[in-house]
Amino acid sequence: MDRTRFFVRVAAIYALIGAFIGSHMAGGGGLELSAIHAHILVVGWLSLFAFAIYYKVFNIPKNSRLSKVHVWSSFIGVLGLTVGMWLYYTQPVEGMRTFNTIFFIIGGTVLLIAFLVFAIMAFVHGKFISED
Repeated sequence: MDRTRFFVRVAAIYALIGAFIGSHMAGGGGLELSAIHAHILVVGWLSLFAFAIYYKVFNIPKNSRLSKVHVWSSFIGVLGLTVGMWLYYTQPVEGMRTFNTIFFIIGGTVLLIAFLVFAIMAFVHGKFISED
């Protein structure tokens, strides 16, 4: 799998969704979705795009288990956090409050794991991170 291409494409989708929500809020005059909008843009667009640049700039081995865990936990974590946040704040289905809360918490936890793995990779694969 091309990690850079994957992250750029997914980041582009989040950028589009975040921009749409922002324009919807601006047009409707309501800020109810502002936290969701901000998280979609920050963790969905910016973080995933930054990870794409990381894999493009630094020669992290493609067969690295840490890299595979990082890619998939990032993807699942961002999706879980943003969808979970939307479910939690909007409560679109009556009687699902507990499920929505748990979904939100699990998504955020998986994303936290992704950032932890990224930090570990910065040290484990440190020899590949250089200006030389």
